Amino acid sequence: MTSLKNKIVFVTGASSGIGRACALAFAREGSKLLLCARRKERLVELADQIRTSYRTDCHSFELDVRIQKDVETAIHTLPQPWKAIDILVNNAGLSRGLDKLHEGNLTDWEEMIDTNVKGLLYVSRVVIPGMVQRRSGHIVNLGSIAGHEVYPGGNVYCASKHAVDAITKGMQIDLVDTPIRVSSVDPGMVETEFSVVRFHGDTRRAEKVYKGITPLTGEDVAEAIIFCVTRPPHVNIHQLRIMPTTQASATIAYREEK
Repeated sequence: MTSLKNKIVFVTGASSGIGRACALAFAREGSKLLLCARRKERLVELADQIRTSYRTDCHSFELDVRIQKDVETAIHTLPQPWKAIDILVNNAGLSRGLDKLHEGNLTDWEEMIDTNVKGLLYVSRVVIPGMVQRRSGHIVNLGSIAGHEVYPGGNVYCASKHAVDAITKGMQIDLVDTPIRVSSVDPGMVETEFSVVRFHGDTRRAEKVYKGITPLTGEDVAEAIIFCVTRPPHVNIHQLRIMPTTQASATIAYREEK
């Protein structure tokens, strides 16, 4: 296993859900955490928890990955001890709406594409050159079962996650002549704030998504990511798909009646 102690791990979208769980999981392994998200207050609370509970360094900053100039400035102006990023977890992402394409909200479309696709590209474009120069690094992109199937109402969100799948494969090809590894971790149903965000804060509708199912947790996905990055240097997990036991596909799941 590859040790994660003192590795600099950059997690985007770290203020909640899978990103937050990843930050805590890496902190437990002794990594140094570089965290960004739009919600500064949550980041501050998380950074304090990491320092107190795990006695490891943590540097957090507010960032909207959709804004290319802000991404470039934030990463290029990191304090010197934080510049040599060892692991990048491209976690920032979201879904908005579940409408038919011809009834879709254009603002929702733009937010998903700008965050899930362009944000991932902006961050990767700034971070990966340093990894190439140092000939060391690992990129983990958060995909989804939606990157392999299209479900009713999923149109643009599924398209954005299919793009993540294609970008990941492109990275693997482009970095094949380097020691840098690229992995995609693609979960099914994970109970975080995902559905609340998708339904614009409608918690009752969000709860129905997981009714009768024991979904994955953010911690489950974080453990899968830890597995990927701790393999020996000659091993690269190209893609890891993780689902609840009672979910077979994006649209097929067994729900117990209660």
